[in-house]
Amino acid sequence: MARYTCSFVLSITIEELQPLLVGLLQDCGLDVQYYSRDYIMAREIPGSVTFSKLVTVEALIESSTATDTETRMAIVIKNEELPLQRDNHCRQLFELVREQIENSRYWNLIESLAG
Repeated sequence: MARYTCSFVLSITIEELQPLLVGLLQDCGLDVQYYSRDYIMAREIPGSVTFSKLVTVEALIESSTATDTETRMAIVIKNEELPLQRDNHCRQLFELVREQIENSRYWNLIESLAG
């Protein structure tokens, strides 16, 4: 199972972040399946890759530490594919989503830590 994570500190309120993040994930070709104030789950739309390569994205927003000026968030991107190659489908989608978050014009990135 391929699994990639990244944590962010963004200069945006939690109320503004959630709808903007939903839109960002949709712009990346993902179907948002569920969202609440501090959690978003999106899946890749079937059809372009095999079932085992379909990616799931989970965004965990830390509502307990959010302030009026910054919000912490972590993303987990995973699929059932074994990561036998460094440049696998899950990694490619992880890089796309990470870059979109880091370069979004809707907030300023304070910190990013990929794991």
